[in-house]
Amino acid sequence: MGHKTHPYGIRLGITKDWKSNWFSEKKMPEYVREDHRIRTMIKKRYYGAQIAQISIERPTEELVSIVIYTARPGIIIGKGGQEIDQFQGELEELLQRKVKIYIKEVDHPDWEAQLVAEDVASRIQNRIPVPRAMKEVIQRVMDHGAKGIKIRCGGRLGGAEIARSIESKAGRVPLQTIRADIDYGFAQALTKYGMIGIKVWLYRGDIYLARGGESRGVTRAQAAQV
Repeated sequence: MGHKTHPYGIRLGITKDWKSNWFSEKKMPEYVREDHRIRTMIKKRYYGAQIAQISIERPTEELVSIVIYTARPGIIIGKGGQEIDQFQGELEELLQRKVKIYIKEVDHPDWEAQLVAEDVASRIQNRIPVPRAMKEVIQRVMDHGAKGIKIRCGGRLGGAEIARSIESKAGRVPLQTIRADIDYGFAQALTKYGMIGIKVWLYRGDIYLARGGESRGVTRAQAAQV
């Protein structure tokens, strides 16, 4: 039996929330395409801003609310807020809707699997050997208090003729434990030999729900007091 369930999708509605919050039976295909286009534009334009997550909400049909979680908010905001105002205007012109962009700074970049995967990708693109790049990143993440991490790289590693994948792990990564806070990230490193894919699973601890499941992200001590 395979274990290929997406670590984020299996926890949706339990310990994870949706990254797109809206509902429309008639305009669902249109909204899905728009969400994909928005995320692609933001990641392509601000790749160096270390964007961990992009949340999209649609309170009304004429309003799109975007929340960008980034480790470098200054790159997106720009001098005096000029950059974010310009980009917001470009999105409004493209989508023909009113757009509101909010920036939230990531407190612990080393606890975001997407940023860790992009870090490994940048090291590989800078011609650092893949095993060494993985080992250095894993050591740094564990030093910052993570419970466990697993990194898998696949492709023509080291310029080999036949593609292969290697994996490195530290600590615990309980993928089948639903209450485990597993963050997943994927990035690609473009090398002269071809594309190398990097997958990261990061275990940040357990999430204990309050009695009745009303609140999420409650620690064990807080849940015991309910």
